[in-house]
Amino acid sequence: MARLPKADLLHVVEDAIHECQRHCLRLTPAGAHPARYQVLGGTVERIARVYIWNLTHGGANRPADEWRVQATGIQRFEPEHNGASLILGWLADLGVFAGFDIAQHRGELGTSPSLQVREAALHRAAIDGLAVHNKGNGELVIAFRPDFLAAYIDHAERLHATGDAAEELAVLSRIGQEPASVTQDEIESTVAQHRQFAVVSTQRAIRAADFRRRVLTAYGHRCAMCGLALRLLDSAHIVPAARPESSDETANGIALCALHHRAFDRALVTFDNDYRTHMNEPTVQALIDVRQAKRTRRLPASAAPRPGIAARPPRPTSATLRSGRQRASRLGHLSGQFCRAARA
Repeated sequence: MARLPKADLLHVVEDAIHECQRHCLRLTPAGAHPARYQVLGGTVERIARVYIWNLTHGGANRPADEWRVQATGIQRFEPEHNGASLILGWLADLGVFAGFDIAQHRGELGTSPSLQVREAALHRAAIDGLAVHNKGNGELVIAFRPDFLAAYIDHAERLHATGDAAEELAVLSRIGQEPASVTQDEIESTVAQHRQFAVVSTQRAIRAADFRRRVLTAYGHRCAMCGLALRLLDSAHIVPAARPESSDETANGIALCALHHRAFDRALVTFDNDYRTHMNEPTVQALIDVRQAKRTRRLPASAAPRPGIAARPPRPTSATLRSGRQRASRLGHLSGQFCRAARA
């Protein structure tokens, strides 16, 4: 069982924020614990105060399925006014966090404080992305993968409060297991109004993380257009998510680096049914004419046509590709004519 030093635990937090396609600025000196971060890139900027320890087995005379953090080195958990205070445990072997409710841990902590979570919740989170453990004493522990951390920072207080209502807790549990099975109507009829946005945001974050993971895996964690394999990749919808015919199926996704993702969304590039890449020459020329662009480098001859793994998920269909090109034509004010820029 891997135990990380405090500095490495904080690096796990920082990497997780970046994995959520957010940014953070550390506001406390290196090595300080708790660490405070300004988290950027969401609908609102938040200050997060982060307490974190390794999750370890409960030990002798404790339930066999109990994991815990030993909250050493502090006297009490301090709230972050106008922000979020997070109490996190990290289990490196599964790659999951456990988030504990700060509202349940006010006051002095005592000589050997520990916070517990059941192993089943940690394993479910590793598989599904999110799982909850109702301790039965008023505290709801939320276990989650790193790609959910940004949403947890945004909504931790309200998510923990769903443990007060059995129906709300059931909805949150189902979102963790099968997010698509929970409808908007069900959330509106079951969840208290002041917690609905947090629950809906959780559902979206879980679905987005699942889509991203499947698409990046399908393309071998490389940009389909340029082959970039650094941590600069996005999972782009070919048919935009806002369109009614769009879906979160793997076949409606393509892995693109940040540059080609922007170019694709702005109809500067597209690709055809044979995965040949095309540049929107009229738009590029218009930018050149107003001195907003120089002559661009040639695109690669083709986009990656298939996943780079043995068990291949579905490739994008002709209908999906056609719909994506039609959107590109509308955005580019074209009649559907793209000039191929990837010439021999």
